Amino acid sequence: MTNETFQWLLVIPRVPSEPSRHRVAIWRELRRAGAVPVTSGAWAIPDVPAFTETLGTVRELAENGNGSLVVLTAAPYGDGDVSSLHDTFVAARTDEWNEFIADCGKFTAEVDREITKEKFTFGELEEEEQSLERLRRWHRDLSRRNAIALDVAPTASERLAKATEKLAEFSEMVYAANLPTTSAN
Repeated sequence: MTNETFQWLLVIPRVPSEPSRHRVAIWRELRRAGAVPVTSGAWAIPDVPAFTETLGTVRELAENGNGSLVVLTAAPYGDGDVSSLHDTFVAARTDEWNEFIADCGKFTAEVDREITKEKFTFGELEEEEQSLERLRRWHRDLSRRNAIALDVAPTASERLAKATEKLAEFSEMVYAANLPTTSAN
């Protein structure tokens, strides 16, 4: 999704301050959905399905906390209003992509350390496969929220591909070290 011509929604959850678990659950769900905080207690999201599909869950969380959820279409008063939301959104998405890229680097470095130590065990392979699957899920989530085509997204995809290649290399080494070889007589 890379269409930058979309409306913005202002999302205002209203729940009692105690117990805090309800507010925290709402904040987590909004962040997971890709919403960005615009002021204390108010969030903005693009009005596109990849973002709005979670609003039902957020409303349910608010109601479970004896609160409510107000969702309004945000109409800009001036040109700067749209660019401010846009810039906040781009900064949040860029931070997420950069964190993902850093984690891909950590993953690749971890696999390199295991290769250097020659720790070619199936247990280690399974652990690294789980780590790579977590990176893949994260990449899918980030891609789904990529409402604005950011230059950093292709770099992240390349890093994930390199991490996948590194795990394939490690996997071959693990199997070579652990499976009996047959000799043709």
